[in-house]
Amino acid sequence: MKTCEDVMTPDPVCCLPTDSVIRAAELMKRENVGPIPVIENEQTRKLVGIITDRDLVLKVIAEGRDAGSTQVESVMTRKVVSCRADDPLQKAMDLMSGHQLRRITIVDQANVILGIISQADIATRGDRPEMTAEVVKDISQSE
Repeated sequence: MKTCEDVMTPDPVCCLPTDSVIRAAELMKRENVGPIPVIENEQTRKLVGIITDRDLVLKVIAEGRDAGSTQVESVMTRKVVSCRADDPLQKAMDLMSGHQLRRITIVDQANVILGIISQADIATRGDRPEMTAEVVKDISQSE
């Protein structure tokens, strides 16, 4: 049985709560990703939130905020659904389906960011294509 560690992308690029949303957007562009985990600081790497490209559109652009002065902490999601590296991949898939998430962070017992799993990771590294299809369907359904 595969674990989260087997399919996660390790050491994802992260930003800090005090970074500007422009910095987060630049990281998204450079890394070609939609979500950026937000960590307490570079020393602890403790996960405190996540910011997505959707957050930038809905909470910065649509609200007419200044991207240069708006800090990540004011628009990030603080309650992050996570798994542990040794959790079965099925747990991550169930959480993604249940919460309609396209990605899930992987943390250790101290909530230090270890990796991230996206739908694409499950599709390319998972070993059960029928489950991948089910997860994608569940995530994509409107509430």
